[in-house]
Amino acid sequence: MLISPRASRILVAALSVTLAAPIVAQDKPTIAQFMSPSSPLELATARKADRVAWATYDRGMRNVYTAAAPSFTPVRLTSFLNDNGIDVGNVSLSDDGSIAVFVRGHAPNRSGWVANPMHDPAGSERAIWAVRTSGGGEAWRVAEGGSPELSPDGRWVLFVKDGQIHRARVLPGATTAVDSGTKAFITAWGSQSSPQWSPDGAKIAFVSNRQNHSFIGIYDVQTRTIDYLSPSVDCDASPTWSPDGKRIAFVRRPGVPFGRQTQRGAGGIGNPPGPAVGGGGGGCGGGGFGGFGQNVQQQDSSARGVRMPGMYSATLDGGATLAIYTADVTNCPVAGDRKTGGCPAAMLWHNDKGDRTFAAISRMMWADDHLVFPLSPQTDEWDRYYSLRISRPQAVPVMLTTTDGLIEGANSARLSPDGKTLFYSTNATDIERRHVWSVSVAGGTPARISAGSGIETHPRPLSSGSRLAVLSFDVAQPASVALVAATGGSPRVIYPTLGADFPVAAHVTPQIVKITAADGMVTSNQLFLPKDLRPGERRPAMVFVHGGPSRQMLPGYHYMQFYHWSYAYNQWLASQGYVVLSVNFRRGIGYGRSFQRADSTNRQGNAEYRDVLAAGRYLQERADVDPSRIGIWGLSYGGLLTAQALARNSDLFVAGADLAGVHLYDNVLDTAAMSYRSSAVSAMSTWKSPVFLVHGDDDRNVDFAQTVGLVQLLRAHEVPYELIVVPDEPHESLLHSRWIDTWEQIGDFLHRYVWERQAVVGGGSRE
Repeated sequence: MLISPRASRILVAALSVTLAAPIVAQDKPTIAQFMSPSSPLELATARKADRVAWATYDRGMRNVYTAAAPSFTPVRLTSFLNDNGIDVGNVSLSDDGSIAVFVRGHAPNRSGWVANPMHDPAGSERAIWAVRTSGGGEAWRVAEGGSPELSPDGRWVLFVKDGQIHRARVLPGATTAVDSGTKAFITAWGSQSSPQWSPDGAKIAFVSNRQNHSFIGIYDVQTRTIDYLSPSVDCDASPTWSPDGKRIAFVRRPGVPFGRQTQRGAGGIGNPPGPAVGGGGGGCGGGGFGGFGQNVQQQDSSARGVRMPGMYSATLDGGATLAIYTADVTNCPVAGDRKTGGCPAAMLWHNDKGDRTFAAISRMMWADDHLVFPLSPQTDEWDRYYSLRISRPQAVPVMLTTTDGLIEGANSARLSPDGKTLFYSTNATDIERRHVWSVSVAGGTPARISAGSGIETHPRPLSSGSRLAVLSFDVAQPASVALVAATGGSPRVIYPTLGADFPVAAHVTPQIVKITAADGMVTSNQLFLPKDLRPGERRPAMVFVHGGPSRQMLPGYHYMQFYHWSYAYNQWLASQGYVVLSVNFRRGIGYGRSFQRADSTNRQGNAEYRDVLAAGRYLQERADVDPSRIGIWGLSYGGLLTAQALARNSDLFVAGADLAGVHLYDNVLDTAAMSYRSSAVSAMSTWKSPVFLVHGDDDRNVDFAQTVGLVQLLRAHEVPYELIVVPDEPHESLLHSRWIDTWEQIGDFLHRYVWERQAVVGGGSRE
């Protein structure tokens, strides 16, 4: 039972303190069984060979696999066989598919600290590794760094470190500091980013950010010289190579005007700012366009600011705010001639004065005779892909993805090997799932490629053009690598082979249920009903709320790792007898921009909690749910909403698990402020239900202080809580064994306070 704070003792996962195992029947599957399959996390294909590679998570062991034509038999290339929390990702293949490069180690936090979940006194590192895909040897470490750009021939990797570009020799045996990647390969004033090899490996394009302007730099491998493409006072970014490596396209936006420049550290009239270089206040952004106004020096409200055109706003000639340029780089750098001011580039296209639709192009792909790019038009419910013809540019780019639906992130779209077709993943015509579609880069009617009722993401065309590699999921099929014919068909899974202990038969098919909140908002949710539910029986129920909030939960295994696990956990809860409802609350993706940008959400009123409350009320009214036994759980934004539910409606939600949640917006303690009134802590006086808290103190998404502060309030208000504090862990635990322990402890907590409805005696933490 729960005891008073004076006698309490916090549970710390790192000390291997565990709670009693869940009380379940012996014939029911364990959470470890649901979490047992090996999960592919990402895909890469070779440019000149029908080979695919991927990173996997297998009960905490992270490795790289490959498969090649004709049999596509999976082969494990690496031997990292410990559950040690060291991530593996960023997999890429050389053009011929003979070398795979990847990164080991978690991404650093803002201070440059790499997560160290095993508490290694030597610390952790993030490093680039390589392995031969022939499977005949061990992987080797290339250099300390991340986000490698592998050369087409597989001999070199580029990466950015401390604002400069490094190059490391892939094969062992580097003899110089430059070739080992410990000394910068390209050093220039400002902050360098986005290095890209030309397709023939002869040149390297990169972005050089100079605070209030930026250039596209071109490094010539043979002459070892740098020049810049039509350098100007503006912000250049997003370089993309033509398939033959002879031309390059890039985006130009206006430079930073006086009114938005940060005047700091100036030593005299006209002198540049102090010691900071690149990415400085009011700059172009890290290789892109972070938006004017970041870190802008604010004027005193009583001062008479200068108001004239061009002081605070900026345009290109003629009033355009964005232009696309192209350059022939076959003779760049211009040997022996520095009078031209860099290599010439010509404007291909610009948006119209006052146009906002085409004002935010930030990524392009050179496709045949077209440039293809994604956009998020403010007046459109959906993100789109457009194309612009290079030989005869149109006045307005052509919309390619004319079928309404979500197109999510950079990993959702790829070009065919001949550059004539765009493949992308979308929920068009099947809003609750994802499927792969295709469309000509010249425009036309999109067509669905992947058939069936499952979920398919991450299309990766093979070099022959005949097939695509995809990640495939379904109701009882965890993340899998599959092949689909480029002309259309059902996915053929090639990895993994599910173990005999994976409880396929224990899965239930989630039902899509629509629920209307008190203010009329309709949400689409997944309902998991236990297989052994008998007519007239009332079961305990659980509400699951996702994080983000820019996420969409699906009626099948999810393409993001944590939500892959949370879907498995919801299936496990259903197998234990709970009715489970997964809520797609407003602010989530998948249902259009109006839904995602609903009014009065977050710190402006937390209206999304109305959807969570409506879900709880819906369960209360179901004939198969015991209205006195409803719990809730979620991580991150889901933890935020779990805390909201327990604080505001302990009468409905009898217990909950809050993993790394936010409890006080903006650290504002003014009780009249909307952000405070939108926070869970504003309702502490009505928080009565017990809560299970989990948080790692190296969280890079939600400040650990959110849990530190909440516990003080729970103690003061004698609210029952149980707590796992995980030293050195980020937002989501990196150790599989720790996850299994956490899932089991949460299951035991829910069994006691939702299933058995045990009485709560006193406040404080569990001993």
